[in-house]
Amino acid sequence: MTSRKALGVLGGTFDPIHYGHLVAAQYAAYGFHLDRVIFMPTAQPPHKNANGVLDARHRVAMVELAIADNTAFELSTLEVERSGVSYTIDTIETLQQTYPGTEIYFIMGMDSIYILDTWKDIKRLVTMCRFIVVTRPAYELNRSDPALQGVPPEFWDQVDILEIPAMDISSTDLRCRVLQGKPIRYLLPPAVEQYIYDNSLY
Repeated sequence: MTSRKALGVLGGTFDPIHYGHLVAAQYAAYGFHLDRVIFMPTAQPPHKNANGVLDARHRVAMVELAIADNTAFELSTLEVERSGVSYTIDTIETLQQTYPGTEIYFIMGMDSIYILDTWKDIKRLVTMCRFIVVTRPAYELNRSDPALQGVPPEFWDQVDILEIPAMDISSTDLRCRVLQGKPIRYLLPPAVEQYIYDNSLY
């Protein structure tokens, strides 16, 4: 009898990566007994203006620095190396081929549910992996919300809700703080903070 193999995938621009991302990945790894969590920086995200996203080499470098001390975390440059827009379904298909027999969990924020109907081949995607939706403690997802009517019914059979400590940190806010000369210490790993200043990012 073979042991269960499970892999978490946390995608995003990571512009920059911060403690909110890391906490979500750690709680998912523990809560769902994942062998490891792959951090997958996007090349050209479909829902964001590519011109406003930092060069991939910097985002990859920051992820590498942020996860260096956690053996359960791994960096993948799959999407960065693949040309064009980054679609989740293409990534999951590749991972299934790379890790046959492995159960794949896609880790996502609560806000992503509201735009699921815009994802490429979402109805097929929900048959290919499970989803871990990260939320704040005591937050209740109302499936009858009119804004969620575009979510495929099949999705709800493939989703698990994961509560993590409330961490009101966003990459957008961090970029603004750097631009305004405000401190970002304790909001992201020290090595990432140093990298931002050393390379005069944002």
